[in-house]
Amino acid sequence: MFKFTSNEVRDLIISFFVISLSFSILYTGRDFSAMYFILPIVMVGVGLGFILHELGHKFSAMHFGYWSEYQLWPVGLIIALASSFCGIVFAAPGAVYTYANFLDDRTNGIISIAGPIVNIVLAIVFLLIATVVYPMAFFNPTMQIIFHVCSLGFTINSYLATFNLIPIWNLDGSKVLRWNGLIWIVTIAISGIMTYLSMTVGVEGIIKILIG
Repeated sequence: MFKFTSNEVRDLIISFFVISLSFSILYTGRDFSAMYFILPIVMVGVGLGFILHELGHKFSAMHFGYWSEYQLWPVGLIIALASSFCGIVFAAPGAVYTYANFLDDRTNGIISIAGPIVNIVLAIVFLLIATVVYPMAFFNPTMQIIFHVCSLGFTINSYLATFNLIPIWNLDGSKVLRWNGLIWIVTIAISGIMTYLSMTVGVEGIIKILIG
């Protein structure tokens, strides 16, 4: 059975709000007057992306019979906020800790890849929804809001997957690479391409490429 401690719920909520605020600062270019509009939109993308990413790790670990718990990293929260003023978000507000006497590379790799896979799937879902509502967004305000939510959802989840797959420090990528190099190459290539496209041609440009 999947259980959450009160401390874990608290840490997830705090991390969620800090990461949402960090991405909002990034996307508004420090124009705090635009926060009222952008923050709720970002919270949808970050809420699904960040929370489900961490739950992907947690549920995967518990599937193997290990107790796992999310814990925030205070320094990571500060770095996330500070880096957002520099045009990037260092998205490492905490991590899911798996309690086990021993984790082999395969099990650790599967637990680690679960989070980025969740982000990749969410990014694709957001892109598909954005593609569907795009033609209606020109004349329907509700559809326009949904399009903006999905656009940011695609961008944020692509970025979260790519960032976490970097094979350095204690990020997911180092554990996935140690387990299976091919799987690491495929996943970081997919998320990397999506991130690159979202930052160059944008979601609208991607949709135009897809539908012609």
